[in-house]
Amino acid sequence: MNSYLEANARERLRALFDAGSFKEFVAPAERVVSPHLAQLNAPAAFDDGVAVGSATLDGQAVYTAAQEGGFMGGAVGEVHGAKLVGLLRRAVRERVGAVVLLLETGGVRLHEANAGLIAVSEVMRAVLDTRAAGIPVVVLIGGSNGAFGGMGIVSRCANVVVMSEEGRLAMSGPEVIETASGVEEFDSRDRALVWRTTGGKHRYLLGDCQMIVADDVAAFRLAAIDAIASCAAAPVELTLEAMEREQLLLSERLERFGDMADPLAIWAALGMAEPNKLPMLEAEAFVSAAAPHRLGVN
Repeated sequence: MNSYLEANARERLRALFDAGSFKEFVAPAERVVSPHLAQLNAPAAFDDGVAVGSATLDGQAVYTAAQEGGFMGGAVGEVHGAKLVGLLRRAVRERVGAVVLLLETGGVRLHEANAGLIAVSEVMRAVLDTRAAGIPVVVLIGGSNGAFGGMGIVSRCANVVVMSEEGRLAMSGPEVIETASGVEEFDSRDRALVWRTTGGKHRYLLGDCQMIVADDVAAFRLAAIDAIASCAAAPVELTLEAMEREQLLLSERLERFGDMADPLAIWAALGMAEPNKLPMLEAEAFVSAAAPHRLGVN
């Protein structure tokens, strides 16, 4: 198993953490499934699209969750969200070393409407409560569905976001933007534009993710280990001052780039040489080129 993108949720769990260490909290045999999908004659999954449990990562005890993008795009419903919330609350109660969330999701499961929206809001609160308790939350994004909608917000509530170039992170997905505002605003069929706008390289340059790695499970594993170590060495407290600094960063981004229609223009404004060649760079070469120009870092 090499490609993180091509792996499913359980394959990622097996390959990312120490061999044989993942122990699932809500076992598949328990068949804890959504109470809503059957009423809509929609297919259900034995784990409601997310596996949660404990594991060790380089010998350290962590809690983890992995969303299954192959089931309803990893969308969050009532049970799915409750499993994530329960995991985070248990992490605080048992004082584990960290929580590692392997996110792959389009956001809220529209089949479950308000139940899904409430679930995502509860996940956000639980992530912030976990951070406030001094337990770092690390998010990994490298699946084909990316992390969108409310779970995109959840990602940005974490201490550290690790992405591959193939991963995507945003609030609204390309199709949603096109439907709401027209193809002139955003052409969801322009795959190069979609990845320039929501992909890992752009998010890294704008400061939305802290680490970018190759599409390789081993690379994600090493990044997660490094992220947890960095949180332990230099913890970022969840304070009003930290949130105000984040708001200043967002205001700066809007002022500098709000009129630019393509990330290529933003990359040029950041001082990146030959921005049109950035999509072709491998992760290591890209990080080296991007380091002096990342927003909010230098």
